[in-house]
Amino acid sequence: MTARRILRLSGPETEEFLQGLITNDTARLGDGLVYAALLTPQGKYIADFFLARDGDGVLLDVAEALADDLVRRLSLYKLRAKVTISPSGLHLQRGTGPAPEGARPDPRHPDMGWRAYTTAPEADDGTEWDAIRVAHCIPETGIELTPDSYILESGFEALNGVDFRKGCYVGQEVTARMKHKTELRKGLRRVQVEGAAPVGTEILAGGKPAGTLYTQSGGHGIAYLRLDRTKGEMTAGVARLRLD
Repeated sequence: MTARRILRLSGPETEEFLQGLITNDTARLGDGLVYAALLTPQGKYIADFFLARDGDGVLLDVAEALADDLVRRLSLYKLRAKVTISPSGLHLQRGTGPAPEGARPDPRHPDMGWRAYTTAPEADDGTEWDAIRVAHCIPETGIELTPDSYILESGFEALNGVDFRKGCYVGQEVTARMKHKTELRKGLRRVQVEGAAPVGTEILAGGKPAGTLYTQSGGHGIAYLRLDRTKGEMTAGVARLRLD
């Protein structure tokens, strides 16, 4: 599985600090894990992560590849806020079988199982995560979720990753405009795949660029598509695709 880093944010202004930055509402921390993202002021994806209450602090579970940059950005925003960002010493355990004590459901989808944070080495229970992600069109950090992504095109609303009723956050204006004033013309969709192609292969429809094929499993895949070019058969390398 993708390596993760578990950070701990602490201090009396931690939740207020996060509330002004992230796409989701920190009030939801009382209900369990919160899935959210940090965006650029232009509304583009920087990082996605999970948040969990931990005593008087908040754990932040992020892909290892994004962790250093995320800490740097949070530190820039912190200014004089009474917030400390530090290593937690914890590691991610996750699975879909019986949940251990202290585990919390993954908020993106019930089939994504549970996540727990312990001092044991990072591990999961052998679940076929790609199959579940493809079945429900759930993007993965560094694969479908890239720095040029818009979170609504990536399905964050269905994944419980954005709250449209909370106050302002970085990138909120663009995200709200995409939600309320425009019809999405591009986005992640599940496709039927006959054959296979490397992740990142360009999709063509009638010889014209139509998107990109990403994770594939069991004759299906996650594709980023121009929605006006999805009505017929498409190709990605030697693979043939059709909107699911």
